[in-house]
Amino acid sequence: MKQVQAVIIGGGSAGLSAAVTLKKQGISDVLVIEKDEEPGGILEQCIHNGFGLQTFKEQLSGPAYAERFIKMAQEQNVKILLNTTVTKLTADRTVEYVNAEEGVVQVQAGAVILAVGCYERPRGGINITGTRPAGIYTAGQAQRYLNIDGYMVGKRVFILGSGDIGLIMARRMTLEGAKVIGVAELMPYSNGLPRNMKQCLEDFNIPLLLSHTVSKVFGKDRLERIEVVAVDENRNPIAGSEQYFDVDTLLLSVGLIPENHLADHAGIVMDPSTKGPAVDDRYMTSAEGIFACGNGLHVHDLVDFVTLQAERAAEGAAAYLKSGKRKGSALHIRNGNQISYCVPSQFYPEDPAEKLTVYFRVRTPLDRGTLVIRSGEQIIRQVKKQKLLPSVMEEAVLTAKQMAVLTDDITIEITEEG
Repeated sequence: MKQVQAVIIGGGSAGLSAAVTLKKQGISDVLVIEKDEEPGGILEQCIHNGFGLQTFKEQLSGPAYAERFIKMAQEQNVKILLNTTVTKLTADRTVEYVNAEEGVVQVQAGAVILAVGCYERPRGGINITGTRPAGIYTAGQAQRYLNIDGYMVGKRVFILGSGDIGLIMARRMTLEGAKVIGVAELMPYSNGLPRNMKQCLEDFNIPLLLSHTVSKVFGKDRLERIEVVAVDENRNPIAGSEQYFDVDTLLLSVGLIPENHLADHAGIVMDPSTKGPAVDDRYMTSAEGIFACGNGLHVHDLVDFVTLQAERAAEGAAAYLKSGKRKGSALHIRNGNQISYCVPSQFYPEDPAEKLTVYFRVRTPLDRGTLVIRSGEQIIRQVKKQKLLPSVMEEAVLTAKQMAVLTDDITIEITEEG
């Protein structure tokens, strides 16, 4: 069996960032395994600008952002296996992969970083009745068909879900000459970034129907019509609110889910809030020496956060390879009032990093609130916040000094104001 210091599963922005960081940390034997024919991941089909403002201080397209990291990986002599699928991962860091050249291969890794990305929730994951005609795609599928393969997926388009990919495709389809009839969102607020709401819907006068959903589709061979209904505060359809739109295409932007079948097979503990692995402040999972980052850990709103957290995971993996297990016992990070999830979900006060950065999302939009970090009954930190949105990831920070004195789990919460 081959021996490798570090194996990274996934060659997208997270995997490439982790590989480059590992090399800079002095880990010479790094292997990236990527299932597609080229590295870069989902960025290759995201041809719009808006990437890299934090990482490179300039606006880049998705392919240009990916190219920066591909070039850095090449400069660091990172080995990347393309057209290669990982078929199994075990808790003792045995990685099994398969490709056309080598067949089935097993590798024993000193550390593994899961940078596996996420997948879109399909039609089968939501309650839409009716026939099964052509013309129904996830927004990411349509994006790939249009931007990579050069196929126009439809002319009269409706979009279900106001996630960022759906909003971006509303603009993209409009620019390509399609008529985007509207966007329906189940929640009473948008799930996309404010800038995408402005640039992709408002600038093109595309209607947004909040607290609405697509309930039924019609059509034999090709989609012909959809039924859209309003929903109440419990997300149940309101009788008599039906509207009908003649369309040939329905794009679904109804949620992204971390890809976790490898982690599940390895027996890694999953976080029910994120649907990804539970990790500590160095991004190590419950399986010793296996780390997780990127959209396979939790779904990010900016690629800059993906690459930043991948760096943290790689630094954690490098520290593990050099020093082994961490000191002391972990304390947990709990979701408090108005918090839908926190990453990481635990930390080691006796073996702290320079600082603990907890990424979190709020459950509902808030104009004003106070971020409160407490340990038991003790309030560690309070920060005033404005314009909190579920679509925008927030940060809570504790210094190593603040962490070192803690003996109880901490809770992150938002106290509402006004």
